[in-house]
Amino acid sequence: MREVAFLKQNAEKWKQFEQLVRHDRTGDPDRLAELFIEVTDDLAYARTFYPNSKTTRYLNELAAEVHAAVYRNKKEETGRLLYFWRYEVPVAVREAHRELATAFIIFILALGLGVLSTLGDADFTRLILGDAYVNMTLENIEKGDPMAVYKKMRQADMTFYIALNNVRVTFLAFAAGLLFSVGTGLVLFYNGVMLGTFHTLFFREGLLGSSLLVVYIHGTLEILAIIVAGAAGLVLGNGLLFPGTYSRLRSFTMGAKRGLKIVVGVVPIIIVAATLEGFVTRYTGMPLALSLTIIGGSLVFMLWYFIVYPIRLERRLLTS
Repeated sequence: MREVAFLKQNAEKWKQFEQLVRHDRTGDPDRLAELFIEVTDDLAYARTFYPNSKTTRYLNELAAEVHAAVYRNKKEETGRLLYFWRYEVPVAVREAHRELATAFIIFILALGLGVLSTLGDADFTRLILGDAYVNMTLENIEKGDPMAVYKKMRQADMTFYIALNNVRVTFLAFAAGLLFSVGTGLVLFYNGVMLGTFHTLFFREGLLGSSLLVVYIHGTLEILAIIVAGAAGLVLGNGLLFPGTYSRLRSFTMGAKRGLKIVVGVVPIIIVAATLEGFVTRYTGMPLALSLTIIGGSLVFMLWYFIVYPIRLERRLLTS
């Protein structure tokens, strides 16, 4: 069956599902369970014959919502929040894995460009990072404390300002998707170039290894969260660019909802990263094993939560 025919055949039924799940909170749980089975059947069909279509993405979200209506405890607000990060965010991320891969590639290519440009022209460092930051860093290196920048402010104040700035960058990466995904691409590109330039500055001074051990105590979560936010921005922008079988408004609304879930989902991670930067990164002389444990744990968590767990959750929803 062609996708358009499949859509026309089932669209009215899916709209009724939406109405029951999203607006009729007094609906019969048994009826909701039946709907869940029907939606997952439609989803399995769509994933087989239209694996990369917006119809499949829509059904995946709808199945997750029916699952929520059947299983969540409506009386417990804390349970609702737990459900959001346990199910809704991973489901949205799974549907955005292609955008996540694209965001990662843009960032890594930009990082490489930053490295090559800085190696080719030392003045490029000042162009990207600014004279004030470069001069301060070189002075700190001469004083024997290259990472002194992380020790200048009180822990709580530093955590607050860093968290505020990083949340701003995160939502900027998302909102820039309104510029038909190009804006998000530019945000990712600039941050990638800046990171590559930063690392090359320390490489030139013979301090790359020690700087990585310090910076990535908080940077692992922070940088990967920005890439995830970039993926959310691409989801938003692609909703405008590629409506598929839906109206452009409908496609944009679906992309906006999915992207917003993702970007809200990374906010706690940004706050944790800021807390690490404010309270932990300043201890530049910590044991190597402790640094590697924090960095490795952060990397494993991000890979598990944004890649492995969403795939496993999708399989579970399809077979439940």
